[in-house]
This record gives sequence, structure tokens and C-alpha cells, in this order.
Amino acid sequence: MRLWIARLSLIALFGCAAGASVSPAAGDDRLGAHLDAQGKTLHVRVASVNATRMEVWLYAAPAREPEKERRVLERTAGGVWAADIDVSELDLRAPIYYGLRAWGPNWPYDPAWKPGSSAGFVCDVDRNGNRFNPNKLLLDPYAREMSHDPVTPKQMDYTLYGTGPQHRLKDSGLVAPKGIVWADAGNEFGQKPERPFKDEVIYEVHLRGLTMNDPSVPEKLRGTYAGAALKASYLKELGVTAIELLPIHEYQNDINDVKASTEGDNYWGYMTLNYFSPDRRYAADKSPGGPTKEFREMVKAFHEQGLKVYLDVVYNHTGEGGVWDKTGEVAALLSFRGLDSATYYELADDPKFYTDNTICGANVNCVDEIVRTLIVDSLKYWADEMGVDGLRFDIAVILGNAVRRGGLRFQNDPRNALGRAMRELRGVDLIAEPWAGGEGGFQLGNFPSGYAEWNGDYRKEIRLAQNKLGVEKLTPGQIATRVAGSSDLFGDDGRKPWHSVNYLSCHDGFTLRDAYSYTKKQNDQPWPYGPSDGGDDHNWSWDHGNDRVLQRQAARTGLAILMSSAGVPMFTGGDEFLRTQYGNNNPWNLDSEKNWLNWEDAKKYTGFLRYAKRLIAFRHAHPALRPADWFRGADRNTNGMKDITWLRATGMEADQAYLNDPDKHFLGWRIDGTEFEDPAASILVAYNRSAEPARVTMPAALEGRAWHRICDSAREDAGEEPLKRPDYELAARSVGIFVEK
Repeated sequence: MRLWIARLSLIALFGCAAGASVSPAAGDDRLGAHLDAQGKTLHVRVASVNATRMEVWLYAAPAREPEKERRVLERTAGGVWAADIDVSELDLRAPIYYGLRAWGPNWPYDPAWKPGSSAGFVCDVDRNGNRFNPNKLLLDPYAREMSHDPVTPKQMDYTLYGTGPQHRLKDSGLVAPKGIVWADAGNEFGQKPERPFKDEVIYEVHLRGLTMNDPSVPEKLRGTYAGAALKASYLKELGVTAIELLPIHEYQNDINDVKASTEGDNYWGYMTLNYFSPDRRYAADKSPGGPTKEFREMVKAFHEQGLKVYLDVVYNHTGEGGVWDKTGEVAALLSFRGLDSATYYELADDPKFYTDNTICGANVNCVDEIVRTLIVDSLKYWADEMGVDGLRFDIAVILGNAVRRGGLRFQNDPRNALGRAMRELRGVDLIAEPWAGGEGGFQLGNFPSGYAEWNGDYRKEIRLAQNKLGVEKLTPGQIATRVAGSSDLFGDDGRKPWHSVNYLSCHDGFTLRDAYSYTKKQNDQPWPYGPSDGGDDHNWSWDHGNDRVLQRQAARTGLAILMSSAGVPMFTGGDEFLRTQYGNNNPWNLDSEKNWLNWEDAKKYTGFLRYAKRLIAFRHAHPALRPADWFRGADRNTNGMKDITWLRATGMEADQAYLNDPDKHFLGWRIDGTEFEDPAASILVAYNRSAEPARVTMPAALEGRAWHRICDSAREDAGEEPLKRPDYELAARSVGIFVEK
């Protein structure tokens, strides 16, 4: 993820005696707040090592009403604060809204304190990084749903959550987001598909953007979990097997529609406020428990079509961001920071500040056992109780950090969150984004054996092959390594080709169409096309001289290479019908109709959509394209064929000198289908990246077999057809796929 958060813009825009302490009874020791089966006792458990006092405040409404009750929590073993509250005596029934107030070394408890007072105050942040402030009502990190965002159309003042001399006495209790406790009706999410990860085709998409522009979805359901569920049959027909949703954990987005602009907006969602709560904005049913129920129903709809559901999850930083100014004293206290900043975040050498390898404010302290348990508990919740089949970890390097303070050192450790997820989750596909900012942040190929990884080298080198001929050197051997599963990255630690998630497009960067239509990013366009700050300047893209015919051909060529490569292919939603972001390569803040999927394009580019479906179907039909193990490049059967043979345009085998020559612009690869119980005796992919046509000599077919063309990316309508000649004219910058049968 590449995300430049407009934290300062947000700030400018949104320019007590408690009840007696209750001793916790033995029973429900889960962290968070949970009602017993009778709905009478509320069990509250909160982790904070450095707090010296903790209170839970209970409410009958989410905002603008005073609390119904306050209770002191008792500190128990392991830094857990606990209380069991008989809510039946308090005239409180589910749903119950609740928040937390915490005191600590920098602000010890004073009986004279009341909301908005400074009683007990010592400093905003002490030498150990503590930032306790009882004037800030805090969200429980384990809350199962969140009532609303910190900033809403009715409450635009973000400074209510701030510290420092101007903000520390502002009490946030009446308007702060609160956790919700309700009577959960169950966790029915259908039968999870049982399919090897090597056989997946992943469709990455933003949940809201998937249906907001879709006239086939009822208007009231557009942009919701229920609306997404209605696309399950379409995705099944397209041929994808897994939908990967950009973050759906709660984050600040309630004001995205306040202005027709990007000001203060966050569309992508990589600023999580709570790791258990499905975002209420994406629910058609916004009542307490509604988002949870609707999410499960969506998962069930996908499961009924045989599709897996993957979530993009962000455990490396949070929506609290970093400090607001150069003093380090001013920051938002919404949840984690107010409960125990020094536990939940990685402090810098100067404890007033944070280590930040995320470009979003502060690394989550993934060395601490409390934090590791929080992450794993969240993962288990989404997998076991919400039905999720796979998880893609944003900036996953942070989750393997072995440095508690002031640095980053990635380490494969069975005790860290990555290692525990491997051990404690069952039947869940795990995918890592293998990089972070700063020294030691690039870890492509270095994750534990249970993880697949987003292969950024695949995107870079295939785009280079297509778009930078004569500009950057690239050998046929480099292309061969990528399309064969990237053994240089994953073959040295027991992993397989399918640990490489291959992609040419994702949310972060150009769409498939735009990679061949724009040479430079166009992020400064006015609303509704932008503006979006940031975005990479190195896109390995090219506008093909603004020739639309060549641009479409390039998109077909890229998709053909992707679908014929070993590894797991992924593309971003709408690529199948040539979605464009109009050259914006970082629309993280663009919640507009020009950034949502445009389903009119599915009618406009029907030929490309058919082409995409044929390619995906071809991949599914041929297990030779989805190898479970590495190609050996050696004779393996009585036919004397190799499992994979690299070819020149002459039909002769390419030797190492040819593969290492950057001036050679043709690469063919023949896969022996008999080794994979494939319906084709062999598959030939011929890639001519030259600016000139190539006459390709077909290898000799086995006795009783003949070559059939499956597709030619120079011709959108080129379907299956037996070859009448022993050679084939392949246009410049195109791919032909052939089978022997």
C-alpha cells in the first residue's frame, strides 16, 4: 500500500465519580465486552499494561446522551482489566454502547476529576511514551461493532480527540465512537470452498466501488455487503475463484460524501480504527448487529457460488496516525493510543514520537505479546466466525518486526504474529505484501513457508517487457523466471510456484488498461478524477503513442501472459472490461463515480470481456498451467520431452546464451501436458515482444496430434482453430497460445 494520509487536512477541516469496582467472576475471559447467554451480565476485559486505572462507561445511545453507568475495572494478571456487570439492574438492554477511560503515569487518577477537567494531569506524554488522558472516551480494540466514525456530518471537529495544551481538556465522551454489544444471532456463512491455493484466480476490488455504479443492483443496496453478494454469480461466470476485498474493517469514511471533493476523504480504507468491526457504512442494515449479519450473508452468497472471500487486512498501523506537530505532544486518542500507547505502538528513540515504516504515522508494536494476541484473535474471528477464506496482509513486514523500539528488522519467528497465524489458523490462505518503507523494508521472497506473496517483480518485469523495449535491458531468461513461478524468490525455502501471486495491476497503481494508456501518472486532475497526492513515479507504463488499437492489444497481451504463468494470477476489479482510473495511479482518497467500477464499460468492451473469460476458462481447463511444483527443465517421460522447454522463434530450444541476451525479443515455452494429466499433450505460449512481426516455427507435434491456436492477442476475436501450416505469423508485441491435441 502506498498511502499519503491527509492527517493535517483532517485536523484543519474538523478544525466524575465512578461506580464501585466490581470483582470479575470466573467465566468469560475473552477480551472485549460480551453478554452472557441470558443477557444479564456484561463481561468486560481490556488489556493495558501501563494503565493505573480503567473505567468502562455504558450508554443507551451511540451519541449525544450521557452515560447510564460507569464502572471501575479491576486489574488482573497479564495487564488485563476486568469487570462483570449486572446490566439487568441498570435498565440497560442490548444493544449496549460502551467506551473506556484510562489513567496512567502521565495522568494519575484524582478523585476530583470530572469530564473536561485537568485534575491529576502531569504531562501529555512522559519519558516512557505514555499518553493517558481520561477526557478521551476510548474505543475497545476488541469491540465487535463500532457505532460511528470519529468525525461525522453532524460532528466535524476532529480536535476533540487531540492532546496538547489546546485540546487535552476537550471531553469526547458524548460524540466519540463506541463499541456495541448485542445479542449475536449466530455465524452462518455457508460451506467454505475446499480448493488448493494453486488453482485460484483472484479478483481484487473495493467493496463499495464494486456496485456503486451498477444499475443491475437495487439502488439501496449499491456499495454494500448485500450489493456485493448480488455479484457472486457474475464473478462465477467470469471464472474468478476468489474475491479479495480492500479493507472493510472500520475506518474514517463517514464524511466521504459531505463534499464533492477529495478533501478529508479516505476511500481505500488503509487506516483501520478497529480490527473486529465490519464497516457500518458498507451495510444496508446499519442497526446494531446489522453489518455483522450482512457481511456473513455476503460471504455465504459467494460460498454458494464456490468463491472464496479474502480480506485485505491492515495490522501494521492504525487510523490514529502519528503525532500532529513537531513537539510530539499532540496526537489523536481514539483507542489504542489512549489505552496504552507504549504497548500498542513502536516508539522512536525519542518516546514522544513513533517509528514509522508505513508512511501512515506509527508502526504497530508487533513485538509485544498483547499486540500479537490481538492480531491473531482478530484473524481467528474473521476466519472462524465471519467465514473468511483468506487474508492479505498489508505491509506485512511490520508483523515480522523483531525490534521493539526505534527500528525495523524482519524475522521469521514462530512466536510472532506471522508465525502464530500459520500455526493457529486452519484452512485459510495467507498472502503477504512483502515490503515496507525504510531500511530493511523490502522482503520479497523472505516470508515463512505458509505465506504466498504479492510478487511485485512479476509486475515490474512483465511491464518492462511490454512497455520499455529499447529503453531498459531485459533478457528472455528474466521473463522465463517470472512466468515459471519465480523460483529465484520462492524456490530456496521449500515454497512452490503458487506462493507467487502474479499481477500486472492492483489497487495500488495503474489499472491494466491504464498501464498501456498512460506514460505518466495523472493524479492532479480535479474532482471527480482526483486530485490524489502521492503515487509512484515508476510505473513501467507506456501510452503506445496514443494508439488505442495498440493499447487494447497490449492489455490483451498482458492478460494472456498473466493467465499462462505459473503462480496464482490476480487482477483488479474491472480489468476484465478495460476499467480506467483516467491515469490516476493512487486514488486512495477518490470516492467518486469516476473511480468506482463503470459497468457501462462491460457493455462497451464486450469483446475484451469475452477474451478475458476465455483466457480464465483456458487456465482452469489446463492443470499444466497451475503446477504444484517447480518445472525441472529435464527429460521426464518416454516422449523425451521436458516438463518445460524454452524456445526460439525457429522452434529450436533456447540455450543459456540466448536466454541471457537482452537483444533477443522472442520467448516461447512449451509445457508437457502429459506430466500434469492435462487434456492437451502440450501447451505452447509464444511471446513476441519485438516491434516487428515474427514467423514462429511450431515444434514437431507428437504422432497423432496437431497444434491448435487458442488465442492471439493481436486479434481480440481469434479463438480456437487448428493450424494449417507448420509456422505462425505472430504480430509485434503479441502473444499466441497453442495446444497440441
